[in-house]
Amino acid sequence: MPDSPAGETRLRKARRLLLTGLGGMALGAVSLSSFARPAAAHELLVVGTRFEGIYERRDDGEFAGMGVELLRLCARRHGYRLRFEIYPWRRAQELINNGTADVLVGPYKSAARQRTMRFSTQPFFRDEVAFYVRADRMPVWEGDYGLLQGRRIVTLNGWTYGPAFTRAQAQLTISVANSVESGLKMLAIGHVEMFATNRRDTDPVVTALGMQDKVMVLAPLIDVQDAYFAYPLAPRLRDLPLQMDRLLAELKKNGELQRLARRFGVTAP
Repeated sequence: MPDSPAGETRLRKARRLLLTGLGGMALGAVSLSSFARPAAAHELLVVGTRFEGIYERRDDGEFAGMGVELLRLCARRHGYRLRFEIYPWRRAQELINNGTADVLVGPYKSAARQRTMRFSTQPFFRDEVAFYVRADRMPVWEGDYGLLQGRRIVTLNGWTYGPAFTRAQAQLTISVANSVESGLKMLAIGHVEMFATNRRDTDPVVTALGMQDKVMVLAPLIDVQDAYFAYPLAPRLRDLPLQMDRLLAELKKNGELQRLARRFGVTAP
């Protein structure tokens, strides 16, 4: 107990200083904690279908391909988290059209698609689009769609084949397959006479099915198509399309895009 009024006053002052100091320490701890907490990274939902060398899911569940690597570079640079999902090609496009997904990997550009999705300014790979036919039956093609009237042709669901094919499509006899493998098998058994597809996706399947002596590419090509990343018309992350365009332009200028294309066995634009 204090033995004088002066001693009691000094004790009260000491208590006030102690409480003030503790309060300041608590406030300081909260403030430091709030500054130390990192901001949550934006998650990008990336969708596509299986494209050889571009967008593939390996047996261990990991995604690989040129498109995947480019998106990982962009994510590291700008602090995004990535979630990859594979769908049938038409469904993947719908997820971009309705704004559910953030990025679509590898679509060719067409007037119809540009009305429903936003394309990157820079393409990142190039495909040769061709007719495959049976080696023992060689339709006359010569780049003239008039010669194909009445021929049974199979295309792939949700694919586009360039403006000339699109203009001629109404006059052609066309059925639809959901995969390259299905299209090749329809061709091999004679259900169709011609299969419209791209060489990057199709040549490895021809080899895997042992069809090298049974089917062949018919010259000339249907078209040469550049492929892009695409986004919803109103992207949830508005900076993303420009960020990717800048990255692609930089990689093309320094030669890294071409090196990445060679690594995955695809053609750079």
